[in-house]
Amino acid sequence: IIDQKYTNGMPLYRQEQQFRRNGLELSRQNLANWMIKAGELFEYLYNWMHEHLIRKDILMVDETTVQVLHEPGRSPTTKSYMWLYRTGKYDNPIVLFDYQETRSGDHPKKFLSGYKGYLHCDGYSGYNKLNNVIRIGCLAHVRRTYIEALNALPKNAKTSRTLANQGLKYCNALYKIEQNIKDLSIEERLNIRLKKSKPILDDFSTWLKEQSKKVLPKSKLSEAINYTINQWEYVVNYLLDGRLEIDNNRCERSIKPFVIGRKGWLFSNTPKGAKTSAIIYSIVETAKENKLKPFEYLKYLLDTIPNIDINNPNELDKLLPWSDTIPVDCKLK
Repeated sequence: IIDQKYTNGMPLYRQEQQFRRNGLELSRQNLANWMIKAGELFEYLYNWMHEHLIRKDILMVDETTVQVLHEPGRSPTTKSYMWLYRTGKYDNPIVLFDYQETRSGDHPKKFLSGYKGYLHCDGYSGYNKLNNVIRIGCLAHVRRTYIEALNALPKNAKTSRTLANQGLKYCNALYKIEQNIKDLSIEERLNIRLKKSKPILDDFSTWLKEQSKKVLPKSKLSEAINYTINQWEYVVNYLLDGRLEIDNNRCERSIKPFVIGRKGWLFSNTPKGAKTSAIIYSIVETAKENKLKPFEYLKYLLDTIPNIDINNPNELDKLLPWSDTIPVDCKLK
């Protein structure tokens, strides 16, 4: 049931119907209670993965909305948020979801308390509340603004279309370099970026300053240029370390399974249910990133966690998805 909902995106109400068609009466409430009990068990491992997460020096963050019907003092239609935190390309994959009622920057500040390092994120100002982090901007968001500007322009607006295309060409040139160096060593990536990407960024910066004085205010092109200028100090930071990425797409890909699942189950009934979803999605997505079979890994955890000392870090380490002690039948061949 866990695997069907959190790996395959099959809501509990549809599973209830499926069970009924096969002659088994299992109420949706019963299934939901089982999920909460499983979440309570998995929470020990979730918290331990959180400890491992904040010890890294490169993290990524993103967030999306979630509807929770019965939050104390709030309307059922009020937006709540599911935050996602994950490691970068060169660390053991850890993907953690965190349910919160709001989009306040206080939430990532609390979740990442004690973390020091680089943080890939979008342009949301709430991330400014985090201390001891160097923000890495997302060029994919920048590039998207020029595509939107192009799509909004009439065909006969030749000058504006030329300018929007020029902004897009700068972004595409930077991405082409990244495509060519993706399989190189960390040191080689950094050296090529400094040699080839930095001059393009310098030209892009000069172009932005010039065009910001010429474009029509309130136009989509003006929005694109101003957004790029406002994010510039973060966008260029990927030049600081060869392990860093040019955008936050890795994080956005990790949050997509939740977004797709949400289209099926639509909402969480209670905050407890939303927290359970955060925990179980974390276990499933981290397992997938570490090349494990979610069903077999979930089964292994349900068999093992009740029989270990959950206060013993060594015991919890053995359950981590990247541990060498994970049974072979949990691993993809």
